[in-house]
Amino acid sequence: MSASFSTRPPRPDEAAAHFAAKLSFETDVSDVHADLHAHLPNLVVVDSRSVEAWDQGHVPGALHLPTAEIPDRAADVVPPGSLVVTYCWGPGCNGATRAALAFARLGYQVKEMIGGYEYWVREGLAVETLNGSVTRPVDALTAPALAASCGC
Repeated sequence: MSASFSTRPPRPDEAAAHFAAKLSFETDVSDVHADLHAHLPNLVVVDSRSVEAWDQGHVPGALHLPTAEIPDRAADVVPPGSLVVTYCWGPGCNGATRAALAFARLGYQVKEMIGGYEYWVREGLAVETLNGSVTRPVDALTAPALAASCGC
């Protein structure tokens, strides 16, 4: 018996609906990077981490808005009609999910950046720190060393 298919897989139409829905809620580091460099109109990338985490490093062009402050401050710093992408530390943290929920409750179109700050750094993308822009080497386990993305 197959371990992968020991539970009945969904019908193809069920699988298509599930994966389409998943993509409507999530985006990834590579796509956010591409949108930032293309200067996508109305895109606001929100770092929902603490001040200490923000100071350690953040996505260039991101807005710092800790999750707990979103309900009170979002309307003042994120224009209505913005396309919001939230991120936090990484896959082991649900802060970006909670931030996305807060934005959705306020009526914003929002997606969560899977991988978060961790994968932004591991994919060798530049970050802003208190000391300026920093780029670390690509982690070969997360991205090809000589390409801008995995090509998926």
